[in-house]
Amino acid sequence: MPASPEPPRWVVFDYGGVISRPTDALPRIAAELGLDDPGVAEVTAAYFAERDAYDRGRVDHEYWKAVAGRLDRTVDAALAEKLTRIDIAGWSEFDPGTLALLRDLGARSSELALLSNAPTTFARSVERMPWTRHFRRLLFSGDLGTAKPDEGIWRILLDRLGVTPGQCLFFDDGPANVEAARRAGLEAELWRGPEHAREVLRSRGVSGLEGAP
Repeated sequence: MPASPEPPRWVVFDYGGVISRPTDALPRIAAELGLDDPGVAEVTAAYFAERDAYDRGRVDHEYWKAVAGRLDRTVDAALAEKLTRIDIAGWSEFDPGTLALLRDLGARSSELALLSNAPTTFARSVERMPWTRHFRRLLFSGDLGTAKPDEGIWRILLDRLGVTPGQCLFFDDGPANVEAARRAGLEAELWRGPEHAREVLRSRGVSGLEGAP
């Protein structure tokens, strides 16, 4: 009879699109920039085109100026602050099944970590969210100066957790990030929802996850 798999010492989650639902804020951001509904597609393109630099430490006002510049708009400090609040709120809706999974993992004393590509203002907001009580480590790219899928971010993660790559199971909704984590030696799975995650965790020897209540 084959031996049971050794459970991962740490389970590591991405934030956006995994713990949080995808943002619903882009139409409101477009409105604040003076663009109507057909302009949402343009705002979306500009928003994501500038996001990598924001995730790596660019300050809020500079990010929104860069987004607005792509749209022939201008943004002052007050509007940048407002857009930041809207942006954070847009990434702050959560699937109840995912929150139940985090609660169940926390209840069985699983070591949980967060590894998110997120700017620093966003990071400070996430740290205050109630579900973070289940996590022992919260790591954000804006604080680290590097972002997924860069090779260096996996070294930082492993150093902060004090483990070898094979002792981590990582969930992310980005295929490039999953592949990069695997190249670094981590066990990594593409996020397909909390029920699939429960199946993956059970298959790797994590007990007590029979299903969401």
